[in-house]
Amino acid sequence: MAVMKPNAIGLPSHSASISHPLVKAPKIRAIAFDAFPIFDPRPVGSACEKEYPGQGAALMETWRTKLFEYQWQRALAGQYKDFMVAAEEGLVFATRQHKLELTPAKKETLLNEFLNLKVWPDAPASLQRLKEMGIDLIFLSNMTEDMLRRGLRAASLEKEFKLILSTDSIRTFKPDPKAYALGVKKLGYPKEQILFVAFAGWDLAGSKWFGYPTFWVNRQGAPLEQLGTSPDGSSRDLAGLIDFVVARNK
Repeated sequence: MAVMKPNAIGLPSHSASISHPLVKAPKIRAIAFDAFPIFDPRPVGSACEKEYPGQGAALMETWRTKLFEYQWQRALAGQYKDFMVAAEEGLVFATRQHKLELTPAKKETLLNEFLNLKVWPDAPASLQRLKEMGIDLIFLSNMTEDMLRRGLRAASLEKEFKLILSTDSIRTFKPDPKAYALGVKKLGYPKEQILFVAFAGWDLAGSKWFGYPTFWVNRQGAPLEQLGTSPDGSSRDLAGLIDFVVARNK
């Protein structure tokens, strides 16, 4: 067996976590993807820099933070609004925080980036390979179903997915356990047979707490969140995910 190199978080790129070396983990029958292992969010940051030269990176960092904070706060308080409302609210806050003028035209331009996300270059071939392996592919995302379908149609990838599950359908957001439970409810498989693929560290933690085996596509080389969880496997791209599934399903 090839030696696995450590990745940016100090874990082997395809690390396994099994409770006992003689206990074989259940095979993976389905993969539930968060949106961003498939969709590339970097153009949103590029658009911020274009609209606010020299200040785009700082604006994007604040906007991203507030986008998710507002989702979580609304879910906890029972004051649900969907992903795009949270994105707009977060953008308004971020521009005010950085004392930037947000004209209607700039707001429309930046929000439209979320409605026109492109897939990562490795996504089409990787999804096809996983589907050829007999794995059911689904989305399980805080983005709305319309956002997800628009992106998939633009990339001609809609046919690769068995289900498009948005937490919008139950008016909450991950990491609410009810959000992760959508995958089990709709697929009808035990959660131990559904691999959740996370992009963000907080989503990795939420899916592990729920009980999914979890793979982290850590494209940004982020440090592991200190929440008492770690992924069953991790890599910087989807090639590592394929290797992990092949090894798990032997």
